[in-house]
Amino acid sequence: MSTSFRWVEQARSGRARAGHLHTAHGTVPTPTFMPVGTVGTVKAMTMDAVRSTGAGIVLGNTYHLMLRPGAERVRALGGLHRFMDWPGPILTDSGGFQVMSLGPLRKLDQDGVTFSSHIDGSKHRLTPERSTDIQHALDATITMCFDECPALPAAPEVIAQSMRMSMRWAARCREAFVQRPGYAQYGIIQGGTEPELRAESVRALTGIGFEGYAIGGLAVGEGQELMFSTLDATTPLIPWDSPRYLMGVGTPDDLLGSVERGVDMFDCVMPTRAGRTARAYTERGTLNLRNARHAVDSRPISPHCDCLACTRHSRAYLHHLFRANEILGPMLLTWHNLAYYQRLMRGIRSAIVEGSLEAHAAWLRAQWAMEDWTPDEMPLPDIPPVP
Repeated sequence: MSTSFRWVEQARSGRARAGHLHTAHGTVPTPTFMPVGTVGTVKAMTMDAVRSTGAGIVLGNTYHLMLRPGAERVRALGGLHRFMDWPGPILTDSGGFQVMSLGPLRKLDQDGVTFSSHIDGSKHRLTPERSTDIQHALDATITMCFDECPALPAAPEVIAQSMRMSMRWAARCREAFVQRPGYAQYGIIQGGTEPELRAESVRALTGIGFEGYAIGGLAVGEGQELMFSTLDATTPLIPWDSPRYLMGVGTPDDLLGSVERGVDMFDCVMPTRAGRTARAYTERGTLNLRNARHAVDSRPISPHCDCLACTRHSRAYLHHLFRANEILGPMLLTWHNLAYYQRLMRGIRSAIVEGSLEAHAAWLRAQWAMEDWTPDEMPLPDIPPVP
């Protein structure tokens, strides 16, 4: 029996919401964090490892997959779900952000963007219709509209012009989208940090009508305070029964503050990128496993984590792996960071359901402000220093 795409509320706390996102490829509890699998893989992870962290949905990218291996090849091989061994929901970014980041390698016009591949210099063109068609070929559960994301800071008139073009593109994306039970297309709200432009963008997108709405153009250097004030002005305008997705965000504190402002879905490269550079996220902030103080530390990264890095290995071993440039170090630490992000989201969701979000948020922020665990909290055996 086919499943309609819908978000169903389970509980609320202020503007924060807990619910379930029902899709053709399974149901996802929200709020949720999506690991980034840009080219059909979450870097340094098998999909079994990703599943073990509790992730329910992952992200792929139109720009990268159209260049390599090509959307038609993925389609011929059974679609992105089969290709990357992820039968669950997949959201595909439209490629707009990546194309706009190419700078002099791209040329923008009212119809779309012509650009040179960063891989081999070959010429390509993306339009709203082409981006939508590629995501259809990939069999994306959630298709994103093709938009322009202007760099900030920018003059209000520049942001307004860009936003209005993105809204025209959104209408074209919607016309090109092939509607199927359990599948969805999200419109992307633009407008920089200008409340009036954000409101205009929401009106345009809700007038077109989408299954969900994303908030784009943030986490691009504007700072957390301005990001939160923009969310304060934007999320109340989005229909309550539609899922809300904040693109490219962020740190644990960013996620918590955004959930408090009514956001349901997130993605960010931070936990995976940090894992490849020896940085571990924990309930007590971040640790740099390259630091010499970890060289003889037999404790796990976190006493509260059940990932493979924490249950089977010590900080000393992880320190050794990074110092020796062994690939297992980034693999284990990426696993840990994704497990932490999923545990963080589960805890926030449970607090919303239980009606204790305010107290839970205060506890999280107090923990993040503390230093690493003391030996009393997490015993450290007496290990002689390395000569």
